[in-house]
Amino acid sequence: MTVKVYSGPAGTDTFSPMQRDRMLFKEFPNFDEALSWASHVKDTGRVALLIEDETGTTLNKREIAAALANRQARDVRGVAAHRARANLA
Repeated sequence: MTVKVYSGPAGTDTFSPMQRDRMLFKEFPNFDEALSWASHVKDTGRVALLIEDETGTTLNKREIAAALANRQARDVRGVAAHRARANLA
C-alpha cells in the first residue's frame, strides 16, 4: 500500500482538491513511515497537511497533529517505564 504525505510551509491550513496536483508530497510503503515523515516535517518547521493512502483514507492536519501527540506521549511513557525497570534491577 502506498501512503502519501502532503506538506507545506508553516501556517498553511488546508488546500483544495484542485491544488493537490501542485502540492509537495512524499510516498511511503506504510502508515508508520508516513507518520514518521510527518514528525520530521514538523521538526523542520514545516507542516504535514494531509496523509492519504491508496484506498482514499485520509488524515487531515489536525488528525496528523493528534496522532503525532499520541505517538510522542506513548514514546515518553515507554522511556519512563524502561527507566523504572532499570532502577529496579
